[in-house]
Amino acid sequence: MRCIVQQPARVPADGGGVTGSAEPYEAAPAGGPAVRGVLHRPAGPTGDTVVLAHGAGGNCGAPLLVALASALAAGGLTVLRCDLPFRQARPSGPPPPGVAPRDREGLRSAVLAVRQLVPGRTFLGGHSYGGRQASLLAADDPELAAGLVLLAYPLHPPRRPEAPRTAHFPRLQVPALFVHGVRDPFGSLAELRLALALIPAPTTLVAVAGAAHDLGGGRGAAADAVSRAVVAFLGRPA
Repeated sequence: MRCIVQQPARVPADGGGVTGSAEPYEAAPAGGPAVRGVLHRPAGPTGDTVVLAHGAGGNCGAPLLVALASALAAGGLTVLRCDLPFRQARPSGPPPPGVAPRDREGLRSAVLAVRQLVPGRTFLGGHSYGGRQASLLAADDPELAAGLVLLAYPLHPPRRPEAPRTAHFPRLQVPALFVHGVRDPFGSLAELRLALALIPAPTTLVAVAGAAHDLGGGRGAAADAVSRAVVAFLGRPA
């Protein structure tokens, strides 16, 4: 496991480059949940794609995802910010009990949809709940994505370290980036380091100084640190 402490620095969230375009995107794959979100097309595409999902209380317009997608598009990656099926069904509120399997199928539909648009590698991830569902899907289907981008992974409910959400970690077979705030109540850095030892695939942990579970909420130096960490991870060869 690689561990990096990312000190916030004042740099543009989009890296100062040309981000291309961002436009609403919808697809209706046969046999799977509908895909809905925003597609960022870079001006100079590298051929790789990232699918990002939101947290339990948000949607694909979450400022953290918008800032990150803009930074990745500036680096040449195509990015789909998608609304999970539970959010497509209701405009606000947390996911109701029992919907997680369908949310994972929605992520699978999103990956398969972007593969029709871009021929290169596809990375999968998201913030909190969205990242957790991405990791569960990757554990079940290791061929689906080239790697995972997990922002503020909810290691356990706040103040309940006895209920870890790590049963699937030993089945993860693709490289995974964990970006975690040093003040995140859903798991301390020490707890997360221990949990990552369960993963047989390469892992990178980036600790964002001063950040809590929202990782800066897409604003300021903490959000810039998140973007730099993800850009560096995705830029490494497979």
